[in-house]
Amino acid sequence: MLSYLHGFHAGNHADVLKHLVLVHCLAHMARKDKPYWYVDTHAGAADYALDDARALKNAEFETGIARLWGRDDLPPAVEDYVACVRAVNPDGALRRYPGSPRIALDLLRPDDRARLFELHSTEIGVLQANLADAGRRVLVQRGDGFAGLRSVLPPPPRRGLVLIDPAYEDKADYARTRDTLADALSRFATGTYVVWYPQVQRRESRDLPEGLANVAGKAWLHASLTVKAPEPGGHGLHGSGVFLVNPPWTLEATLRQCLPFLARVLGQDGQARFGLQAA
Repeated sequence: MLSYLHGFHAGNHADVLKHLVLVHCLAHMARKDKPYWYVDTHAGAADYALDDARALKNAEFETGIARLWGRDDLPPAVEDYVACVRAVNPDGALRRYPGSPRIALDLLRPDDRARLFELHSTEIGVLQANLADAGRRVLVQRGDGFAGLRSVLPPPPRRGLVLIDPAYEDKADYARTRDTLADALSRFATGTYVVWYPQVQRRESRDLPEGLANVAGKAWLHASLTVKAPEPGGHGLHGSGVFLVNPPWTLEATLRQCLPFLARVLGQDGQARFGLQAA
């Protein structure tokens, strides 16, 4: 039974890292005239109200996007990401947060396409309603994104950006993520893949980056952002990471500029830090 709803976590530090990387990758894809496909295996609802009961329960956005909102010293790539959030808050007040599908659709060009998968019985309806005006550029499918990804690879234009972003509420998701990436690369070896994962007190979380690196072989980039020490009881999210295969060549230098800033601004205690590895 699926219970995870991203509305409780929208705009938190993990979203900041994931969406900063996503915005950079989307912009890089658009540098060529040839169209591409964006594929999101776990799309969520696409738009989130930060003043509703879910978002306010733990107010995770207050230690995420809210810490960047009023600053005038953002690194350029962080500013590009924050601009995408400002686009859904035209009056300047931080009331809404765009999920990955909304960010992508706002950056796609007329000939680019999006294929979005969502399995949760509640979220799929919200996603469809939120993107009802997206037109022919987007196809929303109810179903398991791990399995659905196979049906859209390789994309017809032979250019694509894939976000693999499960909730990991089931520990089997870690192995499924690794296996899905391996299968995707066998079908579409030249695609750009962005895999997000949580830093939690679970062996599967610690082992996942190495497993992804073994699958990827070469041409990968791994970035992590830890915002606090793990809680004594072993519960909760203390950071997150993104693992990319075939990343934009510009991304490593961009993250070397952005990650120290994010660790400083989003850090919640003296254990805040970042990591960056490449092959």
